[in-house]
Amino acid sequence: MADGTYAVRRANPRFSFFAGAEVTLGDGTSVRAQLAELSSRGCYIDTLEPIPTRTKVRLRICDGTSTCELDGRIIYLHSGGGFGIFGMGVLFEEMGAEQHSPIDGWLRELAGRPGKDLRGNSSSSHS
Repeated sequence: MADGTYAVRRANPRFSFFAGAEVTLGDGTSVRAQLAELSSRGCYIDTLEPIPTRTKVRLRICDGTSTCELDGRIIYLHSGGGFGIFGMGVLFEEMGAEQHSPIDGWLRELAGRPGKDLRGNSSSSHS
């Protein structure tokens, strides 16, 4: 578990959100990922391959109904504790209306579910 420094720096509520994702690196390499958390400014993903902090990425998120593609930057990396899974915080870069629409829709839906705000209502292993 992290020392809590990330939780202090978060300004936007984050929610448990499970969706498939594809991360594309600057050289065109694709990495499959699973979203675990979502906020209006970023998300937390799990992958089988570590992506270094400060790496700019193109993220494609699909929950089975909606899809969103946006640019982001890896802001922190957690080792999977020997399980071969790496967790990463992704900060979304500037977003246009086409990116805001699905993100806002997902967040509106998640905000209506009690106990899903990980910032204040429940603990998370990612904070």
